[in-house]
Amino acid sequence: MDAPDNHSAWSALEAHYATVRDTHLRELFAKDAERGERLNAEGAGVFLDYSKNRVTGETIKLLLNLAEASNLRGRIEAMFTGEKINVSENRAVLHVALRAPADASILVDGKNVVPEVHATLDKMTAFGDRVRSGEWKGHTGKRIRNVVNVGIGGSDLGPVMAYEALRSYSRRDMTFRFVSNIDGTDFAEAVIDLDAAETLFVISSKTFTTLETMTNAHTARAWLLGKLKSDETAVAKHFVAVSTNAAEVSKFGIDTANMFGFWDWVGGRYSMDSAIGLSTMLAIGPVHFTQMLLGFHEMDDHFRTTPFADNLPVLMGLISLWYNDFFGAQTVAVLPYEQYLKRFPAYLQQLTMESNGKHVQLNGKAVEHETGQIYWGEPGTNGQHSFYQLIHQGTRLIPCDFIAFIKTRNPLGAHHDILIANVFAQGEALAFGKTPDQVKAEGTPDWLVPHRVFEGNRPSNTLLVDELTPAALGKLVALYEHSVFVQGVIWNIDSFDQWGVELGKVLAVNIIPELDATQGEMGAPLAHDSSTNALIRRYRTQKEN
Repeated sequence: MDAPDNHSAWSALEAHYATVRDTHLRELFAKDAERGERLNAEGAGVFLDYSKNRVTGETIKLLLNLAEASNLRGRIEAMFTGEKINVSENRAVLHVALRAPADASILVDGKNVVPEVHATLDKMTAFGDRVRSGEWKGHTGKRIRNVVNVGIGGSDLGPVMAYEALRSYSRRDMTFRFVSNIDGTDFAEAVIDLDAAETLFVISSKTFTTLETMTNAHTARAWLLGKLKSDETAVAKHFVAVSTNAAEVSKFGIDTANMFGFWDWVGGRYSMDSAIGLSTMLAIGPVHFTQMLLGFHEMDDHFRTTPFADNLPVLMGLISLWYNDFFGAQTVAVLPYEQYLKRFPAYLQQLTMESNGKHVQLNGKAVEHETGQIYWGEPGTNGQHSFYQLIHQGTRLIPCDFIAFIKTRNPLGAHHDILIANVFAQGEALAFGKTPDQVKAEGTPDWLVPHRVFEGNRPSNTLLVDELTPAALGKLVALYEHSVFVQGVIWNIDSFDQWGVELGKVLAVNIIPELDATQGEMGAPLAHDSSTNALIRRYRTQKEN
């Protein structure tokens, strides 16, 4: 596949950047009294104010030209129609099919995949109803009150984030825990206070061979059987699988009737609305899970059909690319002013950096521009008392995404108004800062003035949504999913593979047996670099003491 024909559009942006790079947001707002009313967009119930970005109308026009020159329209349609746009794995990319209506038709190799998606959703719903109603009983006859999701990467980050985000919709008479880390502490702390007779494990691994997940799964199995003092017949009552490997699932002791499948056209980081979301459905119930899927689909439809000038994922993707490739901004801070979204930045880290952390184009040639910003963040107002100092007065340019909700799930006096006031104030402070004259006018001594000056001109988006509902969560996740894709198209990279995850995992498998303290220098000679060899020897020695 050849590189996109976007070079002239890119060159036009480079020339434009040279003329606007030093323009301050104070100047842009002073020249355009209606800028704040004009530079915004709304779709699928999400309002985006992008007026506090270092862009002009000409900037947006040129960015949209870049999108057109990169065949973004064609690439969007290729994804939605099941073309194999994941070129390095020769796969379709159809997370949008996971939330498509039952009467939709999306073909992969000539087969409509939507009926299979809804069959799986129906199976999840039936199982979820049985567990939540108490009909499903554990080995001793007790109902399930604890659910432990065991997975890693997309099989963990999505379910954890969704559970925390929608906790106010969850069953409060049930406990939900999540185990991902190979560090035994993660498992030990997750089950320390649980009654095994009331605990259900959801093992999420497509191949049922993932090292971390299966190590934790076997530990869970041993824990359960030890606590129940039972034989292996208890496993089928306390374990279900999200997998496609029926043989391994059955070998583990799980009834394959309780195996929930998904497909190779769904990447892990795009899978929270597939069977990987089984723990989410158990927590919030099938009705709310369906509402979340409807929110996803509403944003999908907005992305696919809305003109680019009013298209939220397109605008956010292009503006983010503008800072990354022209201003050299290496990071993006995602700042949800909503405690329930405390895991949202961590979820976005995988979505964005695993997707666009690539160094070659679709044709295998080296990329021509910087790709893949570093995403990070914390909920407001906590972050204000932590890292905002760097954003306001540091030497780095850090574009920010503020996320806020008009209504709160927990109205407590003036709390929410104070929270929202902080959202708006931070965006204003970052954009306009405080000049030396303003600082002096406050009676500040001359020597102190430089310390109290805020340069401003720090860009931000503000996303406003009515309320954090299941549908709203689906819309926000889909918004960022598609924004990531927009950037990948412009860079001409494959946003849907993740080969960079593999190398360290392969090397770890080789090192594991070499850490056996009984091996010493009597075992096979170490053949790593001198640093790794020395670390292994030190670990062996210290482990014996």
